[in-house]
Amino acid sequence: MKNLLIVLGVATVFIASKAMADVCVNCHKKTNPAIVSDWQSSKHAGSKISCAACHGDRHKSAADAALAQIPSPDSCAKCHAKRVAEFKKGKHALGWAAMGAMPIAHMLPAEMADGKKGCGGCHKIGLKSEKEIAELNKSGSLSGIASCDACHTRHTFSVAEARQPQACLTCHEGFDYAQWETYSNSKHGVRALLKQVSVLPAGSAAPTCQTCHMQNGDHEVRNAWGCLFERMPMPEDKQWAGDRATIFQALGALDPDFKPTPMLEGAKALDMLRMTQESWQKERDKMVKTCVQCHSEKFAKGELAKGDQMIRETDHLMAEGIRTVAGLYKDGILQKPNGYAYPFPNIATFNYAPTPIEMKLSGMFFGHRMHAIMGTFHSSPINAYTHGWSEMRADLTEINAMAAELRRTSLLEK
Repeated sequence: MKNLLIVLGVATVFIASKAMADVCVNCHKKTNPAIVSDWQSSKHAGSKISCAACHGDRHKSAADAALAQIPSPDSCAKCHAKRVAEFKKGKHALGWAAMGAMPIAHMLPAEMADGKKGCGGCHKIGLKSEKEIAELNKSGSLSGIASCDACHTRHTFSVAEARQPQACLTCHEGFDYAQWETYSNSKHGVRALLKQVSVLPAGSAAPTCQTCHMQNGDHEVRNAWGCLFERMPMPEDKQWAGDRATIFQALGALDPDFKPTPMLEGAKALDMLRMTQESWQKERDKMVKTCVQCHSEKFAKGELAKGDQMIRETDHLMAEGIRTVAGLYKDGILQKPNGYAYPFPNIATFNYAPTPIEMKLSGMFFGHRMHAIMGTFHSSPINAYTHGWSEMRADLTEINAMAAELRRTSLLEK
């Protein structure tokens, strides 16, 4: 009797769920037909996952559309607990918080900030508090609540789509996020694209972004060097250690006495850089394990070491540029930005820097340096050199020339 009641109960829930789904589909076929067709082609539909499973059952008519629940990662965790747990441990989960920590994110036009066309278009991925979710709901910025749909586009939520390198393209490309450019024209990227159009057979070695950065589908996405290619502890190489310290000062992470600042603590909390040799080595070992599926271990480690050394070389150029601009502050030739506590240029200001020379310095760090480093790690010669190292050399030449002109003008004005 007990088993019969359970079966009847399950059947009742199924019938009710199906009935509700039919109501949703019939209405939304008229108002949002593409959403319905996407859902109908999804595994959710095939598994009888109704609209109410994700959106709740409070929304019943056009008059109460605001009552529809917008899913969050926790909504997805009801069925995908393992993947959501992995996501929560990775850097993508901190994307929303990282955006809030950047000053320029609060300087965007409302159309970009509220409309998710600027920083929030990508940094919407990330965990949010209940208060933040309520505020997004209130403002109508519903696209900023979810995270899983950044890669598994709703309402198909396709795993096959999220496994393709193009799934990463929306966010990981551009002047300061050059992952797509440096990957797509590398031999890895070219082979992956040729494999997609069946020029290469299905069994060909053609690594995607996910092959290297989401091994075995692990959603804890991170890399050895972190997002700025700087880390702790300082290297034994004295020149590199000094150059890296200068960069940390220009990022506001070290004070004039090279002591940690609240900014460094914030970067640690946001997992923006590896703080120990062990945490760096863990990620490096994972990458080598992936590389040896196609290459020898010696080759893999050698290529990754070239990337490490490119960081060293770019740090040296950056440190020279930073010290040049800091010298202008020290001599009273260039006014220190308002609200900045330390006597160093703030390279995190991007194109909101107050003077052309500071803007050039910021672009050198977040643009051309990123191309040089990622081009090296991704084996993209044109990005490593032409759009990276070569442009950094040009940036430094311009910075030195601009500094000389500012000094000359200052003397004439005295």
